[in-house]
Amino acid sequence: MTNSTEETGIKSILLITALFSIFVIFLIMAFIFVEGWPAFADYGFFKFLLGLKWDPNNNIFGVFPMIVGSLYVTFFALLLAVPLSLLCAIFMAEVAPNNIRKFLKPVIETLAGIPSVVYGFFGLMVIVPRVRTTFGGTGFSIFASGIILAIMILPTIISVSQDSLKAVPNSYREASYGLGATNWQTIRKIIFPAALPGIVTGIILGMGRAIGETLAVIMVAGNVSQIPSSIFAPVRTLTSNIALEMGYATGLHYNALFATGVILFIVIMILLLITNYVQRKYKMDVGGGTL
Repeated sequence: MTNSTEETGIKSILLITALFSIFVIFLIMAFIFVEGWPAFADYGFFKFLLGLKWDPNNNIFGVFPMIVGSLYVTFFALLLAVPLSLLCAIFMAEVAPNNIRKFLKPVIETLAGIPSVVYGFFGLMVIVPRVRTTFGGTGFSIFASGIILAIMILPTIISVSQDSLKAVPNSYREASYGLGATNWQTIRKIIFPAALPGIVTGIILGMGRAIGETLAVIMVAGNVSQIPSSIFAPVRTLTSNIALEMGYATGLHYNALFATGVILFIVIMILLLITNYVQRKYKMDVGGGTL
C-alpha cells in the first residue's frame, strides 16, 4: 500500500513537472506573439514576410532576405557537418580501439563546451581573412558562417549518432557476421539503417543549434540585409537581426523585432515538421524491412 502511494506521488510530481515545462514554453510563445502582433497588424503579415528591404528609420520592415540568409547558413553548415559527424560517429562506435575512443570522446565533449564567442572570435581572426584572401570580397559571408556553425554542431551530431549506433543490439552484428558479411558491410547494411532514426534526431538537434546561433554568426556573417548572390556574399540572419537592434528599438521597430522572432519560430517549426516526417518514414522503412 505504501509502495502504491509512493508510486502515485512520483507520477504526480513527474506530471506536474511536465505540465509546468509545457506551460513555460507556451508562455514564452504567447509573449513573443503578443509583442510581435502589432507589427503584423500595422504593417501586414505578408508584406513583412516577403519584403525585401529592412529600413527601420523609414518604417520599412521586410525579413525575407534574413529568412533566406538563415536557411543558407544553416543548410551550408549541415552540408559540411553531417558527413564529418557521421563518419566520426561510425569510427568511434564501430571501428576505433578503446584507447582511441577514450581519447576522442572527451575532446569532442570539450568542443561542445567552448563558448560561442570563442568560435566567433576564431572565425573573425582566422576564417574571415582566409576567405578574403582566397575568394575575394570582405570575407564576411555564408561560407565563413557555415564553417563556424559546422564546427559548433559537430559535437551534438557526433554524440547522438554514436549513442544511436552503440544502441543497436549486438545480435544484429552477430547475425550479419554469421552470414559472412564484412565489418563494413555490416555497418552499411545493418547497423547504420537500424540507427538512422536516432541519427536523424542528432541532425535535428544540430540544425536547431545552427539556426538559433547568434553571437558567432554576428561576428562573421557581415550582417547585410540582402538576398545573397553566392556563398561568399554577406548575409544577416533572423537571430542576428534581433540581437543587433533590440537594444535601441522603440515603437513599431520594437514590435517588428518580436515579429522577426515569430517568423523564426515558424521557420524552425516547419523545418522540425519536415525532419520529423523523414524520421518517421525511416522508422517505418526499418520496421518494414525495406532497408
